[in-house]
Amino acid sequence: MDHERPAPDDVRPYGRRTFLTLVAGGLTSLVWGPTAWGIARDVLLPVAGVLPPPLAGLVRSGWRIYSVTSIPQVDRATWKLTIDGLVEQPVELSYADLRALPRSEQVTDFHCVTGWSVSGVRWAGVRFRDLLSAARPLPTAKAIGFFSADGAYSDSLTTDQAYFADAMLAYEMDGQPLTRPHGAPARLVIPEMYGYKGVKWVNKITLLDQPFDGYWENRGYDRNAFIDHRV
Repeated sequence: MDHERPAPDDVRPYGRRTFLTLVAGGLTSLVWGPTAWGIARDVLLPVAGVLPPPLAGLVRSGWRIYSVTSIPQVDRATWKLTIDGLVEQPVELSYADLRALPRSEQVTDFHCVTGWSVSGVRWAGVRFRDLLSAARPLPTAKAIGFFSADGAYSDSLTTDQAYFADAMLAYEMDGQPLTRPHGAPARLVIPEMYGYKGVKWVNKITLLDQPFDGYWENRGYDRNAFIDHRV
């Protein structure tokens, strides 16, 4: 029978109540915002080895997960993506339909307007020209609105921005299907802009004649969220 090994000096013992409190704090901070998540991550990092795998991964990764509502439960089996607005033919895609479209992959950095970044994120998904081809956007379509399954978050891009070479509707991150905190089943990725433009849990895309101010832009953020401050 093996003897129990003593814990290293730098590992604090945590009882069940403390552990559950820390986990609850970490999970609810997914909605609190930047400051709360940063504090929770610092508290949870020493016990990451005993956290549930999804939470442990978030704690160790450097990502900070923000949401303006509770994180929605979206079932890939029943999820639908609606593409409508200024198009010749409105389209509704299932998750399988989305995965059947031409696949693109890229490695890009992610930057948050609050000052933190994650380097070398591997994304896979669909370029917007491929995604919108079946709907056939009208010549008057100059912008694209993205709407989240959380019912609260939305944002927009011009069509020129959506057609950037590395903009996509992503369904994988770092070789795995997106997780709920990262926007599953699908999220907007546009590396030239700060992360608040990257609408998560996308379930509707609408072609428009002009862009609109999204959730954070209505609260003072810049519509042109370019990291290099271009106009």
